[in-house]
Amino acid sequence: MILRPFSWGDIPAITDIYRHYVEHSTATFDLDAPGPAYMAEKFGHMAEQGHPIVCAEREGRLVGYAYASTYRPRPAYRFTCEDSIYLHPDAVGLGLGKTLLAALIEQSQAFGFKQMIAVITAESAASIALHEKFGFQIVGQHKALGLKFDRWLDIIHMQKAL
Repeated sequence: MILRPFSWGDIPAITDIYRHYVEHSTATFDLDAPGPAYMAEKFGHMAEQGHPIVCAEREGRLVGYAYASTYRPRPAYRFTCEDSIYLHPDAVGLGLGKTLLAALIEQSQAFGFKQMIAVITAESAASIALHEKFGFQIVGQHKALGLKFDRWLDIIHMQKAL
């Protein structure tokens, strides 16, 4: 497996991976999967800003991606990022999340981000544990913040100084 920067040719695979999580999990609160045009705009904006985007490739196929982008749009938040990691369903449980998060933290520090925030659905124990391994601390929990699949879901906020 290799880690590499984002390229425009990744958009179809990124779109497909994300669609899986929209349709089958509570990892994202999107209810309708965005198409390639939306994802191209989103990733294009991050790339234009120079924000870290790390792609994982195995045997020529994108199997995961991670990015860190501005936590909130107001200027005072410019040194704080929020991370996101998505893996192809076939790549879950292979340690790829750990590899991607390590690279993402390193690139976020190099970019100049000073704080990283993780916003995680409370039922995502594996994601919470992954972030804890990297020194993230739980700084808050919002109860019943989102409704997906006819269930009210809690959100955990975690934070790490970079």
